[in-house]
Amino acid sequence: MTMKNVLLCVTGSIAVYKAAELANRLNKDGFNVETIMTHGAREFVAPLTFQTLTGNKVHTEMFDLYDPDHQVEHISLARKADVCIVAPATANVIGKIASGIADDMVSTVIMALDHAPVYICPAMNTKMYENPIVQKNIKSLWAMGYRFIEPKESRLACGDIGRGAMADVNVIVNTVVTYLQCKNQNSKK
Repeated sequence: MTMKNVLLCVTGSIAVYKAAELANRLNKDGFNVETIMTHGAREFVAPLTFQTLTGNKVHTEMFDLYDPDHQVEHISLARKADVCIVAPATANVIGKIASGIADDMVSTVIMALDHAPVYICPAMNTKMYENPIVQKNIKSLWAMGYRFIEPKESRLACGDIGRGAMADVNVIVNTVVTYLQCKNQNSKK
C-alpha cells in the first residue's frame, strides 16, 4: 500500500492526549498525517506536539496570511486526504458537522471533503453522549455516510463511570487500516 494521507482533526477534549498518541502511531505506521486543531484543542495541547510527532505543519487558523504555494488551504487539505479522522470529537463539532456549520478550520475542511471517508471518534461525558440532541446528530451523520468509532465505557476525566471515553488508539488505527486495505483491494479488481 502506498503512503496514504490522513487528515487528523483534533477538537477540545481532555482526550487530546490520545489524539497525540494516534498521530504518533499513524506516523510510525507510514501514514502522512496532517493535523488540524480547533482553539479548544489548543487549550489542552500545543500544536508543536503534533508538529513534532508528524513532521508536518499543524493547521489552526482559517485565514493564514502567507501561503507560499498560493493554495486555498482548506480545499487543498480536503483534496489530498485519503481518510479523515475526527479525534476526539466533541458534542460541539458533531453538532456543527450535522448542521452544516463551517466556522473554523476543522468544520470547513470537513465540509469540503467529497471523496474521503470521515471517521468520527466521540469523546465526552456520558450524559452529553446520551443527550437526545447529540444522538440525533450522530444518527443524522450516519445516514449521510459519516462513520463512527464508538466511545468506550470507562472512568471519565470528571470522575463519572460510563460510555464516552474516546476509543482506544489501536481500535481507531485498525479501523482505518482495514478501510484503506479494502479500498486498495477493490481498486485492483
